[in-house]
Order: sequence, then structure tokens, then C-alpha cells
Amino acid sequence: MTPTGAESKAESSREEERTGAVADDASAIDVDELELVYSDGTVAVRGIDMTVPEGEFFGFLGPNGAGKTTTIKVFATLLSPTDGAVRVNGFDARSEARKVRESIGYMAQETSIDPELTAEENIRFADLADVADKRAEEFSGGMKKRLDAATALVHRPPLVFLDEPTTGLDPKARNRLWDYFQRINDLGTSIFLTTQYLEEADQLCDRLAVILDGEIVADGSPADLKREVGGEVLDVELDGGSSARQRAATIAREFDAFADASVSETDEGISVTAETARQYGTDLLVALRDAELTVTGFNIRAPTLDDVFLAITGEELDTDDTEAGR
Repeated sequence: MTPTGAESKAESSREEERTGAVADDASAIDVDELELVYSDGTVAVRGIDMTVPEGEFFGFLGPNGAGKTTTIKVFATLLSPTDGAVRVNGFDARSEARKVRESIGYMAQETSIDPELTAEENIRFADLADVADKRAEEFSGGMKKRLDAATALVHRPPLVFLDEPTTGLDPKARNRLWDYFQRINDLGTSIFLTTQYLEEADQLCDRLAVILDGEIVADGSPADLKREVGGEVLDVELDGGSSARQRAATIAREFDAFADASVSETDEGISVTAETARQYGTDLLVALRDAELTVTGFNIRAPTLDDVFLAITGEELDTDDTEAGR
């Protein structure tokens, strides 16, 4: 349908407001030596340097308590940094906090819609037209998240912060939000995402950074980070509980062909990452059998972001808990 002159003019006006919300020649986010220390002396963030170009879908990963939520709250001007420079859409997060807030959307971990209001009352525009007259308290978890996302985007900000936006959703609802976020990014909105789901980061993000103990310890595209892990991954499933996993890990670390391998214990057994995983994997299985360990399954595969996260942080990402306060 061709828009009328009035509609076209209104659309043009809204676009001018949207682009005018960003300072000239600005990246979406520019950070130099960001530090935040809480009043009790806890160092939540230390020495972060970061640039997020306009239009990028950027992922921010880290274990619980690493500093993800603290960092995103500084960017959204909800917390004031102890030291360092932060510019969001070209505006200084300290001296121009109001301009920063006018130029961003923010979707927090916890849904912030008013359950007593209808969808239309919560927001004048949302992709929920068929339920616009329902009270938000009647919505499913996925619908509430979609409405929350819409409230963060209704003013068409050039940059939106999504803080673990799909936590607790079933796969179908999560995939609907993934499609929604991808569409708005394709239309030019910069997105800064924190997530507990590495598959989400792998599918959506152009680039990632991993934060650990308040410091960024790795960054790059998902493909680049997976290449840095190196080689292939041999996953071995075992019977016998933790003692069997410990024995198997010791055998793998002492295995001559895996001298440069990364060996870790998993919930099911062990995981070995090595350039020679495919070539010598069967030899390791024989060694485990000779040690009277019971192998119940094995698989050789390419590295995933889960392997990247494990290699960098030494632990698997916990998707059961949210990050409290940091």
C-alpha cells in the first residue's frame, strides 16, 4: 500500500527525530578505561575499553557476577562510573545522561510492564494487535516479553540494550523474539545484548565480548572466537560418576597424542579439544577401556561457543540463574 502524503510526511518526521537523537559521527558506544567500584569496596568493572559501531548486533557474555549487568546499567545511565569515559550515541553518559536516555531503549532482565494496564495502554504501538485490549496480567511469559521489547523500542531509539531478554522462555517464544530482534537490527537499530544462551549469541551477534571478574578477556566474531579454540572436540560419555570423570581426564591429559589438548570434565564425562582429536580419538577410547572405564557414548564435532566460554572462563555458562546485582 502506498502511503498518503500525510503518512509519508509523518514517517519522514519520525525518521528525522530518530537520526537526530544521535550526535554527529558517533559510534553507538565508546568506552575508555571504565571502572566501577561499589561503596563496600567491591570492584565490579575494571579497565573496560570497548567500541560498538552503529548498526552492530553486539553480544556481551560472562558468568554470573562477572559484571555484565553493572556494565549495561552504566551505559544506560542507571549507574555512575567511578572512573573512565563512556559515550553512548555520541553523548557523555555522565554530563549528558538525559540525552543518552532519550536516545536508547532498555529491556531489563525482569519484565517492567504494568500488569493492570492493557497492551494498548502499556504502549501505543506493538506487534500484539490481536490482544491489544487484554490486560497484561493475562499474557503468557512470551507475550509479556514481546510487549516489554515493544515498550523499549516504541520511540524508535538508534540503540537498544537487551539484558538477558529471553531468560525463562520456552524455545518457541525465544525464537519469536530472536526473529524480532534480528528484524529491528536489519532496519539499522544497534543492539547490545547480554544473554545466558550461547546459541542465541551465536545466531544473532556480529561480534562478542566476554567479561570475567570485571574485565574483558576476549572479543571477536563468533566464528573468530571458535577458531581460536582450535582443532575439534571429542566428547566422551562415561558411567561411574565423578571418580570416573576424574580418572578419564587424567588419562587424556597424559595421552601423548594430546599433549597440547584442552581437557575438561563435563556433566556426562570428559571433553578433549585438540588438532588431533579425530586422528587419535579412537586410541583414547581404547586407553579408557583398558583402564576399565565404561564409555557409553562419544562424538567428534567442531567447537561451539560453549567450548569458547569454557576455554576462556574455565566454567560452563549457567542458564538456570540470573545475575544478581552484577
